[in-house]
Amino acid sequence: MNAEEVIERFKRTGALLEGHFVLSSGLHSTQYLQCALVLQHPREAEGFARAIAGRVANESIETVAAPAIGGIVIGYEVARALGAKSIWTEREAGRMALRRGFTVRPGESVLVVEDVITTGGSTRETIDALREAGARVVAAASIIDRSAGRADVGVPRVALATLDVPTYAPDSCPLCAQGVPATKPGSRTK
Repeated sequence: MNAEEVIERFKRTGALLEGHFVLSSGLHSTQYLQCALVLQHPREAEGFARAIAGRVANESIETVAAPAIGGIVIGYEVARALGAKSIWTEREAGRMALRRGFTVRPGESVLVVEDVITTGGSTRETIDALREAGARVVAAASIIDRSAGRADVGVPRVALATLDVPTYAPDSCPLCAQGVPATKPGSRTK
């Protein structure tokens, strides 16, 4: 699956939105990738997952971990494609943590999977939580990389499609300066 096919799947399912958006990072953007709209279709999720699994096949991955909530579906599907265990992290007192009884063994090889990476913040926080628990994070992956390859998460990283969509701090956002109302379609409310 190439990048054009990935973007076409987002467009076909109405998951590529145009407007004025507040991203989970707090940055503003003219485009938003609502992964839930494409991942609600199991065949789309499976296709993305198989493509990601194919790009990390050289790694010995025992577990796939994803940050909640956006990464859970694609993380599960990648784990299924790899024949690995699937777990996720959640925010607890403002920090990503393993909850719900999820554990990793010391040295367990883990792939972190996210739906979209913009700054890499959620992925880095998930990696930190896993390392604190003793895991060996071997790589990270996402369906979409909005950072144009700039996000550094501290491990090798792959994405099915890489975009260079401008993002703006709220105080320097041209749409805010024009008075265009912003919407926040993501899962985080703060």
